[in-house]
Amino acid sequence: MSDSAPAQLTISSKTYSAWSLRGWLLCRLAGLDIEEKQVLNDAANRAELLLLSPSVLVPRLSHDGASVWDTLAIAEYLNEKFPDAGLLPEDAIARAHCRSISGEIHSGFTNLRSALPMNLKVRHQSFPIFSGARPDIERIETIWEDCLDTYRGPFLFGKKPTIADAMYAPVTRRFITYAVPMSDQLRAYCETIEKWSPMAEWIAAAHAEPEDIEELDVEF
Repeated sequence: MSDSAPAQLTISSKTYSAWSLRGWLLCRLAGLDIEEKQVLNDAANRAELLLLSPSVLVPRLSHDGASVWDTLAIAEYLNEKFPDAGLLPEDAIARAHCRSISGEIHSGFTNLRSALPMNLKVRHQSFPIFSGARPDIERIETIWEDCLDTYRGPFLFGKKPTIADAMYAPVTRRFITYAVPMSDQLRAYCETIEKWSPMAEWIAAAHAEPEDIEELDVEF
């Protein structure tokens, strides 16, 4: 891709794909204008994805000749390309903290993903939560409380959103969707992300998607 070619982000369903949401929010944080290439979950589009990337993973960012398809790799790439965008906190200790909790959500919480799949078109008044997901929920609550107490909010690392907020944004929506009981502090954080303009834009686009899109919560 030449320098003059637009950046392109390959994504899946805006309704169901938490990983696509993360990649898209990271691009918005960086201030990178992108063309969206949406590839939904059917056989023909899977074949197209196979041509796009050997790993068949989305989101996939194509920019200035680079092809980056792991969400944290996208985050670090964007931080290198746009160092003034503030994707990571300025303080070195806070940066390490931000990277640590972002890595934790990237690689863990499988019970939460299974029990509370992302679905931006529904909102339950109550929902029976699988007991195996409780430790995941409690750990996420601890992470958020620690950040909000330390950096004073309204985002996890202070007044501005960072990589960590992009990584946890789908979880805030899961908590809202499935009526997970929360403290006032954590509910306020979830509402902050809900009202964050890029998140609100994504949610509106999800509501505009066709109803017959197959539900999924996978990298692809």
